[in-house]
Formats: sequence, C-alpha cells, structure tokens
Amino acid sequence: MINTHLTYPNWTEGKLNDSFFQTAKDFFETKSFDELETKVEEGYSPEEEERKHLEADIVILQTPVNWFGAPWIYKKYVDEVFNKGLQNKSFLTGDGRTRQNPMKQYGTGGLMQGKKFMICATWNAPSEAFDNPDYALFEGKGLTDIFLPITSNYRFCGYDIIDSYNCFDIFKSSDIQKDIEKYPAYLAKSFGL
Repeated sequence: MINTHLTYPNWTEGKLNDSFFQTAKDFFETKSFDELETKVEEGYSPEEEERKHLEADIVILQTPVNWFGAPWIYKKYVDEVFNKGLQNKSFLTGDGRTRQNPMKQYGTGGLMQGKKFMICATWNAPSEAFDNPDYALFEGKGLTDIFLPITSNYRFCGYDIIDSYNCFDIFKSSDIQKDIEKYPAYLAKSFGL
C-alpha cells in the first residue's frame, strides 16, 4: 500500500487519505495478508520499494487528486522506483519490442504478470463530472481516462488494473463516512476475497 498524500499546512493534513489507507490495511490484515506500506511523504528507499513491489501480489495507491493527478511526490517516487526495477530487470526487461522484432506490441515487456494494481482516490470533483458529456471539463471522459498516466506505469510492467475506488466531492457534499464504510466490501469484491 502506497500513500501519496502531500501535506499543505492549514489546508490538507492528510486525515482523509490516512482513513482510507487504514481501512484498507485493516481489511487486508483481517484476511491474513502480510501488508507492506509506504507513506511517500515520510521518505523511502527506491531499493526497498522495488523489493516491496516484487513481494506484493496487490498494490493499492492511496492518493488525493491534486490538480487532476497524484501529488508530485508520487511522480518522483515512480521515476525512482520504476527506474530501479528497469535497471535491475526486475519489473521489466524492456518495452516488449526487440531489434529483431520491432513490430512486437509496445508495452509487453513486463515481468509482473499476475499482480494487481488499484487506485483509491479522494476528489473535490463530484462523481457526476465523469462519464458525462454534459460536463465540459472532462468532455465525457471517465476515471479510467483520467488515471491513465498512473495505471499505464503498472500495466507496462505487467500488472492487471483493478477499477479505482473514489471518494468524490469531499469539500462540498460528500458522505465521506459512508464511502469509508463501503470500501472494505469493494476491496472484497474487487479482489475476490
């Protein structure tokens, strides 16, 4: 489990993302999973994170959506950890193509097949803004489209992508407690537990 919350004092202290993170942690512990966790803001070692990715069958990214993506510290994390996995040929051996077969499909060189990746995100945006052509900002696009820059990293390495779980409209009219309470059932269904 990776928590990418980035604290902005007097605005966002991370309590909501910590609540979802803890809910997932508690869920997996009750299912007797060995749980590995990283809170990116607290620091990490790329080598240790590479090892955690290799050990884990499931990776869950807990993130606030800041300016339509994960906080910048997550991009730095991905660059450092995934480059370590590329350098060591542990996550992937290349992009799938070779000089002998340059027509092989790009993005098929991953070594992490059988592993699963999911995003749990908190949003200021209302749920109605997605998959709705009447909302101008996203032009009818859905969460899969919005999260493509994140999920593509994992798919490129061979992971199966699980549909995201989202808590919407957190500053205006969200029923946050209900979203937290529903999360374990979503995890159980999504992962067949």
